[in-house]
Amino acid sequence: MSADPTKIVLPTRRLDPAQVDVIRGLRPGDKIRVTQQVRVGAKKWDATAEGEFRGIAYLETGVTTERVKEDDLVVPVVRFTKPNGELSSITLDEHTRVVKV
Repeated sequence: MSADPTKIVLPTRRLDPAQVDVIRGLRPGDKIRVTQQVRVGAKKWDATAEGEFRGIAYLETGVTTERVKEDDLVVPVVRFTKPNGELSSITLDEHTRVVKV
């Protein structure tokens, strides 16, 4: 599902407005670094990926049971190409940081 990058919203939380401005300003081909916080139990650490920005999209997620469409969550996704040519994407959350490099 393609999305208008001026409408970057999370289903339950808010992105930092400064982060939204950075993402809105990206153009295909821009070099980016994406950092997310990973948490397993009580442990937390940052994971970073870099690549060439391809665009923003929305991912419609389902739930494990069939429910009415209004219950689906829609999350914004940053799509990029890693230096080795791998196509990749990362869903955004309130801890995600995208910077143009």
